[in-house]
Parts: sequence; C-alpha cells; structure tokens
Amino acid sequence: MTLISPDHPARISVAEFNQLLQEQHPFASILDIEVMDIGCGTATLRLPERNSHQRLGGIIAGPMLMGLADLALYAAVVGATGNPQAVTASLSINFLRGAPPGGILAHAHIHKIGRLASGDVLLVPEAGGDAVAQVISTWSLPRST
Repeated sequence: MTLISPDHPARISVAEFNQLLQEQHPFASILDIEVMDIGCGTATLRLPERNSHQRLGGIIAGPMLMGLADLALYAAVVGATGNPQAVTASLSINFLRGAPPGGILAHAHIHKIGRLASGDVLLVPEAGGDAVAQVISTWSLPRST
C-alpha cells in the first residue's frame, strides 16, 4: 500500500491524458468533459452546461454526474500511477441535492494506491454553492506489462 503525496509530480499531463481518452476511451467525449488539472492522485474536471445533461425539472441528470465522477477518478489514478489500464471496481454516489443547471466541477482525490486504489470525488456547481454529490470509488490496477 502506498499513501499518495501531492508533492510528487503527476505521472501524466492534461494533454497526454486527453490524448489517452481520444485513443483508448472515445466514449468519454460524449459528455464534453473538460480536464482542468491532473496532479499526483488528484484531478479537477468540468462538466459544461448542456441541455442534454439535464433531466425533467432542469437538474443535471444523475448518470451525467456519475460519468463525470468516474472520469475524474480515472484521471487521478492515472496521475498517481501512470497506469492507463486501471478500471473501476466499485463506485458509490451520494446525491446530496439537485444539481442546478450550469457547469459542475469534480474534485477527485486518491487516498491509497496498491493493487487497488481508493478515493473520493466532490461534485460542486461551478457557479458556487454546496456540493451536489459525493462519490467513493475503488479501482483495480492491473500489472503493467
């Protein structure tokens, strides 16, 4: 088990991560998510305002928030390990309140790296205000070949 230190540099840059998504995970472009920052075990991503992200009543749909959180954690895991083969083992989301229309920021933090990585994400409205969801996730880290 390795605890994550934010003092270490990220093992992948934002540009390299975007290239990785384009080449190996093209489905990620469906949500138009912007990768804002990647650190060693941290990442900040942004889900832009789109009518297609909303459900009835004008709130951001839960699957959009889950996709944002999952991608933010993937960025944080790859930022800490450099291993692009990491896969989600579990993801649990707590919806705290309806997400208002507008951009949503995902702040991901990895707390432990080993055979499994674990971390959390806080989803907050870009315009400010209280968190709309909190996510806890575990990732499997296949051995690099």
